[in-house]
Amino acid sequence: MANSKRQMAMVMDLNKCIGCQTCTVACKTLWTREEGMEAMHWNTVNTMPGAGTPKNWEDMGGGFTDAGAQLGEMPTTKAFGEAWNYNHKEVFYGGKGQSAHLEIQGEKPDWGPNWDEDEGAGEFPNGYFFYLPRICNHCTHPACKEACPRQAIEKREQDGIVVVNEERCRGYRFCMEACPYKKIYFNHQKKVSQKCIFCFPRLEQGVANACARQCPGRVRFVGYRDDQDAPIYKLVDKWKVAIPLHPEYGTDPNVFYVPPFGAARFDADGDLDEETPRIPDEYLISLFGKDVLSSLEILKAERARVQQGEKSELMDLLIAYKWKDMFGGFDTDPQTLKWT
Repeated sequence: MANSKRQMAMVMDLNKCIGCQTCTVACKTLWTREEGMEAMHWNTVNTMPGAGTPKNWEDMGGGFTDAGAQLGEMPTTKAFGEAWNYNHKEVFYGGKGQSAHLEIQGEKPDWGPNWDEDEGAGEFPNGYFFYLPRICNHCTHPACKEACPRQAIEKREQDGIVVVNEERCRGYRFCMEACPYKKIYFNHQKKVSQKCIFCFPRLEQGVANACARQCPGRVRFVGYRDDQDAPIYKLVDKWKVAIPLHPEYGTDPNVFYVPPFGAARFDADGDLDEETPRIPDEYLISLFGKDVLSSLEILKAERARVQQGEKSELMDLLIAYKWKDMFGGFDTDPQTLKWT
C-alpha cells in the first residue's frame, strides 16, 4: 500500500447485480451535477461481453508492463457517451402528452454508455451475459498518478483513496491515457480531470459509499483491506473468491469481484448440462486472470455444502443477511449527520 497507512477497498458480487443502475444514479446525483460534468458517470454498469464505456476501453492500453508505465489511448467524450438533450418541455409541459414522446434532439447518436445493454454473446439457447459495475479502482500503484507531470493525482495517506488535486491539475490528461480502466474524465468547462473519489467525505463521517449503500441487490462490500473482522478481508484474503479485474494491467486495484456463475447450458437434446459452463472459462480468464477458475471452484464447493444442509461462512457473507455487516463499520445513517 504505497505511501498509505491503510487501504479502503470494495468487493462487488457479480452474481447479485441486476443491472438496475441504482448505483449509477446515486453517484450521478451526488457528485456529477456541476457544469462540465453532464457526460460523466463515475460509476458505470455495463453488460458483458460488451464494448463498455468508454467504447472498447479494454483495448485502449495504459497501466504497467515489464518495461514500466505505458501511455494508452485517450478516450473522447463521444466514446464515453455524450449527454443527450431530450424534448422534455414539449412532452411534459407543452400540452402534448398524448401526441408527443421523448426523443433525442439534434444529431442522432450511434453510441452511449449502455448502448449494447443485455446483448451479450453466445447462440440460442445458450446465450449469456452479466453486468459489470465499475468505479475507479483506487489502485495501490495507480498509473494515473505515475503519469501526471504536475503531481496533481494523490493517494491519501489515511485510506489509500486516489484523488485529483484540481488546484494543481492543468488538464494535460496524461492520467486519462495512463489509466488502463479508463475511469478518469475531463471537465471541458473547468479544464481539469475528475474521477470517483470513493465518497471519502462520507467515509470520514462513518457513512458507506453512495453506490454501495443504495444498491438494492446488496452487491457491494466496503471496508479496509486489513480489517480481518470485516467482509473485504474475508472475501479477498481468507476465502480468495474476490479477485481484481484485469490484474495484468499491473496497477494492483483495490476493487474486487466475485465472478459470475452463469446459467447451466442446454445440450443438443435440450437437457440441462450442469458440467459445462455457459459463460466460457476463457472469457472469464480474459477478464480476471486464471485465479477466476479457483474462485469459482470455491464458490461451487461452498454452495454445495449449503445445499447438503451444512453451514458456510462464505455463503452467509455473500447472502448478506444484515446489510450493515457489509460495510466494515461504515454503517452510520447519513440522516443523523449535519453536512457542511
